[in-house]
Amino acid sequence: MSPRRDPVAGTIAHYSSHAESFREGTWDHDVSQNMAALLDALHARAGAAGQGPFTILDVGCGPGRDLIEFTRRGHVAVGLDGTAEFVEMARAASGCEVLHQDFLQLDLPVARFDGIFANASLFHVPAVHLPRVLGQLHASLKPGGILFSSNPRGNDLEGWSGPRYGVWHSLEGWRRYLQPAGFIELRHYYRPDGLPREQQPWLASVWQKTQDPHPAG
Repeated sequence: MSPRRDPVAGTIAHYSSHAESFREGTWDHDVSQNMAALLDALHARAGAAGQGPFTILDVGCGPGRDLIEFTRRGHVAVGLDGTAEFVEMARAASGCEVLHQDFLQLDLPVARFDGIFANASLFHVPAVHLPRVLGQLHASLKPGGILFSSNPRGNDLEGWSGPRYGVWHSLEGWRRYLQPAGFIELRHYYRPDGLPREQQPWLASVWQKTQDPHPAG
């Protein structure tokens, strides 16, 4: 990492300057498998007594595509993004509450959300800050709440990919962050579905909030 570049500010600046093209390029992406993974876990948690509506925080909501779909399905969706242009787009497109916060300056209510949808977003958090960020997300979930994440997979390498900063987590590496943060793994899978592993660049995983986080080691 170049000492002259701030990972979060640099990544947000890139999205800010490419907001419209990003919206056009990603609006039709099919993430129904990921949404189903979160909602299935929420339904299982609720049991026969409840099928929602659930309150869901879309972390890194971008222009608001998934906020619209969660709302269409009858849930209460709240967005969060660090890019001002995305926040404006998401509010206008979805009519949802959208928080303008970057991942290193979260200010979330305690125990508000049933689920968190972190689709292609948390990999932007530098590894040194990830335990704190996960702790804040953990605190914002209701007891037994569900966290879904999807990240580009790799060998736990970290750094710049062009103008964006990221961490390419392996499954084992991702577990080393989530488990000490107070989550238990419910399932994981690789995307796109149905392809050989070498053609599946995305690692998706579903986690449930347990008791208070505990330090590793």
